[in-house]
Amino acid sequence: MDTEGTYDARGTGAERVPRPAGPPPAAPPPPTYAPQPRRPAADGPGVEEWLRTPRPVREPGVWRYGHVPRPPEKPEGVSDRSLLVGVLISLLSGLLLWSLWRNGYIPYRLVPLKLFTPGDWWYAGTFGGPRTIEGADALTVYEAVLFGLLVYGCGRLGNWSEIFRRHVAGRGQPFLGLATAAGGALAELLVWKDAVPLVRPVLILVASVAGGEIYQSQTVVNVIYALIALGVLWPFARLGRWRELAAARRGRAAAVPDAPAGPPDAPTPEQWPELREAGMRDAAEALTAEVRTGRMNDVDVARLRHAWSVGRGHPERLAALTEAVLRTGGAAALHPSGARDLARRTVRHDLLTGQVRIGSCTDDPHNPYARRGSGVALEPALLGTSLLAVGPPGAGKSARLVRPVVESLALQALAGRAAVLAVGGAGGELGPDDAFDVVVRIGDPASVHDFDLYGGTTDPDEAAGVLAEGLVGDVTHLDSRRAATALAQLLGPYRAVHGHFPGVPALRELLDGDTAAIDALREALGAGGHQSMLRELEARTRQKGGAGDPGPVLADRIALLDRPAFAPFFATGDQARPFSLRSLEHLPLRVRIDLPERAHAEASRLLTRLVLAQFTAVTAARTDRSLFVCLVLDDATHTVTAETVRGIRRLRSVNAGALLTLRTVDDVPEGLHTALLGAVGCCMAFSGVTTWDGKRFAEVWGKEWVETREVAQHAVFADQPFTRALHGLRKLVTGKAVTRDAVTVRRVERERWSASELAYQVPPGHAVLSVTTVEGEHAPPLLVTLDG
Repeated sequence: MDTEGTYDARGTGAERVPRPAGPPPAAPPPPTYAPQPRRPAADGPGVEEWLRTPRPVREPGVWRYGHVPRPPEKPEGVSDRSLLVGVLISLLSGLLLWSLWRNGYIPYRLVPLKLFTPGDWWYAGTFGGPRTIEGADALTVYEAVLFGLLVYGCGRLGNWSEIFRRHVAGRGQPFLGLATAAGGALAELLVWKDAVPLVRPVLILVASVAGGEIYQSQTVVNVIYALIALGVLWPFARLGRWRELAAARRGRAAAVPDAPAGPPDAPTPEQWPELREAGMRDAAEALTAEVRTGRMNDVDVARLRHAWSVGRGHPERLAALTEAVLRTGGAAALHPSGARDLARRTVRHDLLTGQVRIGSCTDDPHNPYARRGSGVALEPALLGTSLLAVGPPGAGKSARLVRPVVESLALQALAGRAAVLAVGGAGGELGPDDAFDVVVRIGDPASVHDFDLYGGTTDPDEAAGVLAEGLVGDVTHLDSRRAATALAQLLGPYRAVHGHFPGVPALRELLDGDTAAIDALREALGAGGHQSMLRELEARTRQKGGAGDPGPVLADRIALLDRPAFAPFFATGDQARPFSLRSLEHLPLRVRIDLPERAHAEASRLLTRLVLAQFTAVTAARTDRSLFVCLVLDDATHTVTAETVRGIRRLRSVNAGALLTLRTVDDVPEGLHTALLGAVGCCMAFSGVTTWDGKRFAEVWGKEWVETREVAQHAVFADQPFTRALHGLRKLVTGKAVTRDAVTVRRVERERWSASELAYQVPPGHAVLSVTTVEGEHAPPLLVTLDG
């Protein structure tokens, strides 16, 4: 297979791929340049549109693809009924005041005007009216000013602007334009009918400034009338945004960009600007043509971007990558399997951000306002802190969480950015066989691969430590370190003689203390001159049968694997075909291990513990940590031990993570409840958890400060006879005593989610999820609809 050095340069040649791996995939055919449309999702946009879609940086767990922030929360305002009543009252009050003014019922109404005008314009006395034409004109202007102040005051008093924003502007165009046009027409009618004092005051003011002779020209009069008409319509045009409406009708509405636009010749995302900036213009042009003609999918884009980022510091890699792009286009730097996509996707993925959408936040008071309705997604930055999901059978852990995460990691593995190891029961929902590079079916004779009990190591002490954790890590009264020592005293001598570790039958005989097996091993060690290993064997022989000897327990546990159904498995000789977890160190592999949970439940739990122990050991020993490695356990019942909890805590620092699902937290030893919940950064409680489990999650998620309002009703006691009579009449009519409300507002500290809320208020198909990134940024627990 041709990888253009993308993976070989990482020190992982083809010999590191686990063998046998079935028939080797054929070399990728040369690209056919007939249009083959590919999409990021079956019903999603094309790759070109997918690349251009914005992905704003948001809080952890937000589905960033095309995310639009929710508008700011509006404070609780006045009800519509109160607004309408206020408008009606202010309008009636204004009409009453204006009627009283025009009919002279308001005393001293002309006093302010007389203070600023000559006295010979007015008749004597407080109620004297204008005596000259100048006084009449001044009164006309004065009334127009007062009318404007009255309208302004009534508008503020009745909150006209709020009702306009809520019921007119809030409905958008074209209703806004039509409503303001109707308002403008009504205003014009009132102005030219002299119901609104505007025309005469304007004419008087123009005459006082320019002289009365200006009205001798009919043209000037027409211009003034036109200006008055335009002045009346101008505020309505501003409120109704007539210019924008007209531009939209003509098809010339321009969207206002959120950020300053780049230069006209700036390359767009589908034009590969990073390659153009590095001088690889030919490769960028070739990839741009691939995208626009539909010969690339999102996996190809993510894979080539990753290959470019990995090779930036190595000129020889960039040269090989450039040559491969010019030769094969989007098929360059292929995954070792030769695959470019999965046969079927069940959820939405965004490979540019590495996210998989699992659901959306509900409109629930527990969720922050800004997060309600937004998508919820998981990514390596979150899975790197590990995720623990708890829920009863049928809650949707496998179908709505495990399967989407495994599918996302498989796609990222095809892009060269991750490796995934999924462990579950045979016939589970982890994905079809063609979605994985290696499928290990333990207990199935048709399985191509076997499983290496020793994790691919050649160090007896390391192999013994991991194997002991898998065999007796859940035995509380047995120290796993003593068990590891006992195993090392047998594994080391056996390997020194045979060149490999013992298989299950041989290891069981040695742990049982079979005399013939021990004597044969002792003779072989003496003949081979392995004195140090002989001392190890003699030490094991002396300890056999002593107080606290772990040998019998180890023998009983290894006997679970020494069954006829597992006879072809766990071999270690030359004819062995094991798969080792060390293959995940550098290769972006997709691996699935099927366990015989129905027929051999205890053996399956033992193997799951062993896989978890091997995974934590292998990832911690990696030297190249650029590849994200994730372990997915579809059922971690009786799997977690004290040592694996410590290993899970170390995963975030080695670019690895784990996803564990449990039916209940009680499936973990009670002494490890706090340690496990503290070791993982992401917690997920599905619908149907018990109050005992809910209590543990409530303690993990802590408390927050909230504002509470307490309303107390106090009886009103009247002292006056008339008031008491009114209260008695009211009680007789309503049947209730007269009371008054006393409102107390205070801040208290409450649990984010209580145990009872988690047990009884999480609807089916929902879960409460809290996430933390490897950098330490976290999001509060959110109620999520699992509709990814």
